[in-house]
Amino acid sequence: MCRRTNRRGRRETRRRRVVALSSLRPSALSAVQYVLACFLLLLSFSGCGRGTKPRVVLYCAQDREFAEEILPEFTSQTGLEVIPKYDIESEKSVGLALEISREKNRPRCDVHWNNEILWTIRLQRQGLLEPYASPSAADYPSFAKAKDDTWHAFAERARVLLINTNLLPKPEDRPRSLLDLGDPRWKGRAVMAKPNFGTSATQAACLFEVLGTEKAKQFYRGLKDNGINIVPGNKQVAEGVSEGRFAVGITDTDDAIGEVSAGKPVAIVFPDRDAPKESRMGTLFIPNTVAIVRGRPNPAGARRLVDFLLSPEVETKLAEADSRQIPMNPQVHATLPKEFATRQTAKAMDVDFEKAADLWDEVQEFLRNECARP
Repeated sequence: MCRRTNRRGRRETRRRRVVALSSLRPSALSAVQYVLACFLLLLSFSGCGRGTKPRVVLYCAQDREFAEEILPEFTSQTGLEVIPKYDIESEKSVGLALEISREKNRPRCDVHWNNEILWTIRLQRQGLLEPYASPSAADYPSFAKAKDDTWHAFAERARVLLINTNLLPKPEDRPRSLLDLGDPRWKGRAVMAKPNFGTSATQAACLFEVLGTEKAKQFYRGLKDNGINIVPGNKQVAEGVSEGRFAVGITDTDDAIGEVSAGKPVAIVFPDRDAPKESRMGTLFIPNTVAIVRGRPNPAGARRLVDFLLSPEVETKLAEADSRQIPMNPQVHATLPKEFATRQTAKAMDVDFEKAADLWDEVQEFLRNECARP
């Protein structure tokens, strides 16, 4: 009975619309008004005139599980739905950046949340990022944002050595520097992620900038000659060390602390933190970056998402959640694991990210040609 009543109601609504449409005459309206009125009524028949839910598209190289702890709060605060697209583990920071480049004539992405900085600089140099001086960035140090405001850095991770404490129980027997891994005692016992992708690629370019081209090439050739193992990503590095398949691995703090928190027999070493003051070597801290894509579909939504990601609340959550990322905003006083060091407590690598970006193509060619497996 109710279904019949509903059908009669819908038929009556359609009949009234048809009557309304037929009652419009060009004599009463201009031709343009008549056509517009007909179009709007036809839209109401089809239901296509209903508004879509406001949204902002995010290309996100940050690990999915960490980003998904953050993004629902933005939607709750603003009513804007975030449509994220994530990178795969083995192509972190590269895959989505290349996609932004390919889409430059018709951007689909509003905001790019990168998990490193060099590819962001490369996108900036291609003219693909739009300046935005976010009020949320006011308290950050000056080096945490581009001079033209096309990108902003936040929430760092460090490149660390993860040690299996069953295989290396004595701290004095563990490597203290990245350069130690070329020593014959680590032959076949060390592991790293693919050096052409993600933060491994960022680290390679930074080492070329800090050490100089020849010394950096010598370092990577030494790793290859020493039988370093290569796995798809940093997470696989951390798991391989914690399972005892490798004695030491080069990885990121977020992946390393995951194994520590799980109670695995591992320890974190912040490499080169005790390097001489005159040396440019030190622990490499790599920030996340956030940027608005030029020509983006939703400019207002993009700015609101950038403001949100740079807020103290987000840096606090990233620091205190499983990701354990290190705040860059000096106003954020989050609790970090006791195993962690920061720029303030360890000697940070003295790297010029702009110059490292200049070296990107040269470094990538070297790694492809000389460090690939035979």
